[in-house]
This record gives sequence, C-alpha cells and structure tokens, in this order.
Amino acid sequence: MAGAGWRDVRHFIGGDWVEAGSGRTYPNRSPWSGEVLGEVAAGDAEDAERAVAAAHEAFGRWARTLPWERQRIFLRAADLLEARHDEVLRALALETGCGRHFGGVQMDFALKLLRQAAQLAYRPDGELLPSDVEGTRAMAVRRPVGVVAGIAPWNSSVVLAGRASIGPLALGNTVVLKPSEESPYTGGGLWAEILHEAGLPAGAFNVVTHAPGEAGAVGDALLAHPLVKRINFTGSTPTGRRLAEKAGRHLKRVVLQLSGQNPLIVAGDADIAYAVDAAVYGAFVHQGQVCMCARRVYVERPLAEEFAERFAARAAALPTGDPRDPATVVGPVINEWALALLDRRVKEAVGLGARVLAGGVPEPPCYPATVLTDVPDEAEISHGETFGAVVVLEVVDSAEEAVARANRSDFGLAASIITGDTQRGLRLAARLDAGIVHVNDQPVNDEPQMPFGGVKGSGWGRFGLGFAAEEFCELQWVTVRDQNRTFPF
Repeated sequence: MAGAGWRDVRHFIGGDWVEAGSGRTYPNRSPWSGEVLGEVAAGDAEDAERAVAAAHEAFGRWARTLPWERQRIFLRAADLLEARHDEVLRALALETGCGRHFGGVQMDFALKLLRQAAQLAYRPDGELLPSDVEGTRAMAVRRPVGVVAGIAPWNSSVVLAGRASIGPLALGNTVVLKPSEESPYTGGGLWAEILHEAGLPAGAFNVVTHAPGEAGAVGDALLAHPLVKRINFTGSTPTGRRLAEKAGRHLKRVVLQLSGQNPLIVAGDADIAYAVDAAVYGAFVHQGQVCMCARRVYVERPLAEEFAERFAARAAALPTGDPRDPATVVGPVINEWALALLDRRVKEAVGLGARVLAGGVPEPPCYPATVLTDVPDEAEISHGETFGAVVVLEVVDSAEEAVARANRSDFGLAASIITGDTQRGLRLAARLDAGIVHVNDQPVNDEPQMPFGGVKGSGWGRFGLGFAAEEFCELQWVTVRDQNRTFPF
C-alpha cells in the first residue's frame, strides 16, 4: 500500500486507498502474540455505498474489456502474487495464525485460481437453441450481472477472498469485497494490491473493512443496495441464514458456503496406517479451522482399537505453538472467544461422559489437537460445528451405519471414505448427504475449477470457476429473424 506498510489497511475504493468516512480505525492484533500489527479502517454503511457506486461506475468499461486484456491482467496478477510468496506466508502467520502447511495450500490455490480465471474470457458465453418458429434463430446468452458483493471469512483468508472475487471479475462483473475484521490485509488489502498492480481498472475491485462487531452495518448496506446484483458469502450457518432471509426481502440471489460437521469414514478393509495419516491431516490442518475439516471419524469395529491408539498418539505428538515456526502444525486459535468456546464444549462433553484420548487442555493462545470418544448425542460438540482442533471418534459396526449416522446431521458440506474397495467407496459416497465426497482421501480438498458447495445447512449454490457463470451471469434469450414473419391478425 502506498505510504504505509502492509500492517496498515485502508479501504480500497475506486482505485484509491482511502480512510473510513468516519475517520475511525481499529487495531489489527496477531492471534499468536497479541501485538498490534497496524490500524485498519473501521468502515460503515456509507463506505459500503461509496464502494458500490465506484464498482457500478466501472462496470460498463470492465464488462466490455476485450478477452486478451482480461487474460493479461489475471496472468500478471498470478506472477505478482507468486513473487511475493514468502511475504504472504509471513502475513498469513502474523494475521491469522496460519502455519506453513496450510499457507502453502492457500498460495497454491490462489495461483491456480488466477491462471484458470485468465481463460474464462475465451469460454463460450452462450449457445444456439433450436426454434420451432421457421426463420428464427434463437440464442441463450450469458451476460455479467453488474456489481457483486463478496463477504469472506478469516480462516482461509487468501483463498476465500480470492474465490469471492476472481470468478465474478473474470466474467465481467465488478466486485465489492468485505473481508473479516480478523483478516483485513490477507483477506482484502493484499488482493487489492495485487489486482491494482496487475492493471485491473479503477473501481472494478473494491475493499471495505470494518471493526469487530460492526459487520452488520456493512453487510446490510450491500444487501439492500439496488446496484448490488449478487451476494456471495462464506461463513457460519446462523449468519448465512440471516443473510439469506434479508436477501430474500430484496429478491437478491445469494451463493452461500456455510458450516460443516464433516465425517471421515474408515472402513474395515482400509489401510490403517494410511487412514491414520489422512485423519490426522484432515482433522488438524490449520488447527482445525477449515470448514472442510473432519469433525467426526467413524471407524468400523475390527480396526477401531488399533486406529484409536495410533490416531490419539499422533494427535498428542503434533507440534503446537508459533505459526512462524516451520515445525508447528497446531498454531493459535483466531481469538480468545474461539478458544473459550472450544474449551467450554470439550468440558461439556467430558461432563456428559466423553473420554479424552488426546489433548483436551487449552494452551493459550492454542488449543492442542484433541480426540474425544464416547461423546453423547446431546453434547454440543457432537452436532454443532466446532471450529478447532477437536475431533470426535466413533466406533461403528459397518460403514453403512456410519453413513446413516453422518446423514443425521443438519449439515452436508464435505465427507470422505477410506476403503480398500473403491467401488464400495463410490456406492457409499452416493448415499452420503454431502455436496463433496472424497473416496480414499480426507475431506480438506479444493480446486478452483471444482463445484465447491454443500447441501442442507451447509449452503446454497456452487463456487468454482467451471460453474461461476451459473451464479454470476444472467441468461438472456435472444432471437433474430432471417425474414419477416406472418402474423394472424
């Protein structure tokens, strides 16, 4: 950012870095050390409206930009981001507590996202349709909708801010992005820097930040603004439900990726060493603060005792601490409130009869990898999304029983099955109520071109460049006559 280090974050509106209209800021604190990383613009509804106006003004020009120009911008952005690889990893560690393992995942995704987006300008934007009216040629043409508002969380800040923005931009829309107050730079300001330097026209991409507890004013302004044509949101199911209800009053389409209670099923014929490796990664990557993380591990009884012993031992041995240390696997929880929630839910489960096989005692600001078993159904941790390095282990008599148990959940984001019989795995996958199922893998997977999204309480619609046109374009029916037609009167 011109005139400041990355630690200070201002709004990015109309191609310029600007203060909040109120002049207010808030301190951006590291979840690991608590140090103030810098001051962030504390925006409000008026700032959001300024950003929408800038995006609307830029829309006509950006929508008419030639394919080769769009392609060049996204490819240039990828090169700029790649050149800043180490800097971005450091920023992720400082701002969100993200260690090198998941930081590398984020960077890999973001680079692929930009490079794949570069080809969207050359994809067909419609199709010819057969008409029963002689002399008529009919077409279905996709057109960008206009201003798209993206609301992104902190937990995978580079990926989710990019996913909220790049697909809509590549299709010719303009964007107003609202990052989380926990990741104003890596989930907002960074993308503004990269896209601006790459040559994206002023106003095509805008960022509005806000102070803790003040997301509602900015979000409501974006929802209500008549020039905002689409909303895409990634976050919790309760917040997504409120957003969808408000959007409905404005007849505004939304794309929602929400909470998960993701099962990992270990069949009795699985390679137990591989299953343990997969479960450890799937449950504890980024200290369990990923929407796709395995929250429940179901193991068929023949493998249960050995799996539990190996899994708990691996969990207990995972290095916990400073996210800047390359050896760290389990870094800090994002804030004190999240740490307290984890501690409360684990204590509640234990009080109801659950047993702790590993972890279970907070190490502020971290919560170590924790494995619980014998967790009763009434415990919050057995049915709600617990965003941290805590997993529930259950023994089942069959993989089919595991599927039935998993399907009782109100959520349906991601799932995985580990088995020696891939055909059986595919049959089980077809019975799982989940938007994403991985056979012989763990559930934390994403690729820019895939149809990412859930069912039930886990969301509406699909993210993914291969499906973005369905969400962020209008379909227009156009006909043209080759000759005058005869009318009956």
